[in-house]
Amino acid sequence: MTTDPMVDDYTRVERAIRYLDAQGDAQPSLADVARHVGLSESHCQKLFTRWAGISPKRFLQHRTAQVVKRLLREDRTVLDSSYEAGLSGSSRLHDLLVNAEAMTPGEYQRGGEGVEVRYGFHPTPFGECLVAVTARGICHLAFVHPVSRREALDRVKHDWPRATLVADQAGTRRAAAQAFPRPGSRATAPIALHVKGTNFQLKVWNALLQIPDGGVTTYGDIAAAIGDAKASRAVGGAVGSNPISWLIPCHRVIRSTGELGGYAWGPERKRVMLALETTRRSA
Repeated sequence: MTTDPMVDDYTRVERAIRYLDAQGDAQPSLADVARHVGLSESHCQKLFTRWAGISPKRFLQHRTAQVVKRLLREDRTVLDSSYEAGLSGSSRLHDLLVNAEAMTPGEYQRGGEGVEVRYGFHPTPFGECLVAVTARGICHLAFVHPVSRREALDRVKHDWPRATLVADQAGTRRAAAQAFPRPGSRATAPIALHVKGTNFQLKVWNALLQIPDGGVTTYGDIAAAIGDAKASRAVGGAVGSNPISWLIPCHRVIRSTGELGGYAWGPERKRVMLALETTRRSA
C-alpha cells in the first residue's frame, strides 16, 4: 500500500505549525522544528514555506497577541468600508473569491430533501477536515479533531436531515484543494458555497465574508454592520454555527479587548490560523 506524498506533506506541516505554536515562548530553532517532524533543516524550511507561504521563523514572530491587537486597530476603517460595500448589494452573499448562494426559504424548510450531499475527509495544514458538497457547491467544511469523524459527520446530518449522504473521497478532493490551495497559486474560479441558514445567520456570515484576508474584527463591529448594534451575543451564536469553516472566516472574529475568544475547533487552531494569515499579509 502506497502513501499519498501530499498527505504526508500536510501532516508534517500541521505538526510543525502545532509545535511552533505550543513551544513559541521557548523560541525553538529551525533545527528543533526539523527534528520534531523528522526532516533535515533544509527540507523542513522548504516544505513549510511551500505549504504555509512563510518561513517557520516568520510564523513564530507573528504568534503574539500584540499583532492581533494592532490589526484590530488598523482594520477598523477598512472593515467599515468593506462592510458598507458588501452588505448593500445583491442577494448573493459574496462574489469575489468565494461565491456563496443561500438556500431558498422553501429549501431550508425541507431540510435538504431531494438533495445529494457527498462528503470526504481530507488533510489540511490545520488538521484533517470534513468537506461536504452538493451540486451547487461546498455546503459544509469542519475540522475533525478534537471530535471524531463520526461526530463531525453527525453535524452534517443535523444540518441536512433529509438529504441523501454519500461517501465520496475522490469526488470531494477538488473542493478540498480549492479550499486549501498552495500559497501563491492562482484561483481559476470563485469557490462556490451552498449555504443553509436563517436570515440572521446569513447576514452574519455575509459580514464575515467581507473581512479581508489577514484581518480581524469583533462581534460588536459585526452587529453594527448588520444594523443591530445590541446583537453581539446573537452574532456570537451565528458565528459559532457557521457550517463552512475557514472559507466563511469565523476565525477572524475576536473580542474587543484583542483577546482571541472562543472557536468551535479549538483556540489553538484559531491562533494558528490568524498567525499564518497575518504573517502572509505582512510578508
